[in-house]
Amino acid sequence: MSTQRMQQISSLATADAQVAAATRPRRFKYVNLPFLAVVFALAAYGLIVVYSATAFNDNYSFMRQAAVVGMGALAMLLLLRFDYHQLSGYLTLFIIVNVVLILMPHLPIIGLESKGATSWVSIAGVSFQPGEFAKLTVILLDASVMARYGGKLDSVKEYLKSLMIMAIPFVCIMTQPDLGTGLVYLFIAGVALIVGGAKPRFIIVTVVAIVVAVVSLFMLDPVLDEALGKDVLLKEYQRARLLVFLDNSYDPTGDGYNLQQAQIAIGSGGLFGKGYMNAGQSTLGYLPEAPTDFIFCVLAEELGFVGAMLLLLLYAALLFICFSIAYSANDLFGTVIVMCIAGMWLFQILENIGMTCGLMPITGIPLPFVSYGSSFMLVNFILLGFVGSVWAHNGH
Repeated sequence: MSTQRMQQISSLATADAQVAAATRPRRFKYVNLPFLAVVFALAAYGLIVVYSATAFNDNYSFMRQAAVVGMGALAMLLLLRFDYHQLSGYLTLFIIVNVVLILMPHLPIIGLESKGATSWVSIAGVSFQPGEFAKLTVILLDASVMARYGGKLDSVKEYLKSLMIMAIPFVCIMTQPDLGTGLVYLFIAGVALIVGGAKPRFIIVTVVAIVVAVVSLFMLDPVLDEALGKDVLLKEYQRARLLVFLDNSYDPTGDGYNLQQAQIAIGSGGLFGKGYMNAGQSTLGYLPEAPTDFIFCVLAEELGFVGAMLLLLLYAALLFICFSIAYSANDLFGTVIVMCIAGMWLFQILENIGMTCGLMPITGIPLPFVSYGSSFMLVNFILLGFVGSVWAHNGH
């Protein structure tokens, strides 16, 4: 066969391959396969732990949790095709939506009070936490604020203006009050400021001012409560949790007891754990809120250090992928969105696991993709959809 003939055949084969590629169904056009693999592995692992944590507790429904995971996965896949760029520039709208969502529990009839906080609503028999869904709009709000400066925020006036806008959700959520969610909002704002290009000295001064304000608040609160005869700033349970963090022997029958039982559960798991569905601390009722706030203790007791490390490895893989997606985004809006989402998850992971070990104050912050909770789980999957959207609409 002549060289010319071979070149013709090669050219025809190349053309056929190009035609086949152009006409091939592009079902994976919007899919980052490693991202999806980690997500579904993490969701499956979470369901395994939730099944054990809820098996002996009639107050929780595993089937409901599984259904929410399915709904969340569907929402995530649908959002992969949505172009997040369309949301850039709606700053005023995000402020309004945030205020409406967070203040919704204060509305008569639909607002519900639970454990001293008015953070739930019930509509047509369906109960949910608007503050959880507001996490998405808080992220979009903060990303929109920082995108206006193109990665350089060096004006004191503009910095204070941005700070005031970002503080609106926190002020609203503290009217419930929900300190745990409020801390998440603050952390999201901090990530947005850092990634968005605010001058480091502005951020340092802000952090110092917040620390001073918190310490002053903690010291003045008992005086104000005594003078006015009621809880003014901190609720009694919030003050107790802070004191337990400083001294784990404080309140041995309340929050101090909860922390001790959590540490017993984690320590008794050893290297390989007691075995699946053999968490005695939660089964016998010693461990409080086992399927929600303290679910990491259930995992550690049943699956031991190895099981806990597997969860941390899955978290690390998810965060690494998120950071790489944020780095590859070709616009600041997308970068800030993904970094705020990843930063929020990192904060929740460190806080939830840290509080069970006595390294962080006890709060109501759940463990992402593991803790029982419909609103929390659904919002996390929606946020995953936005992460995937940033990846899909940046030239991949």
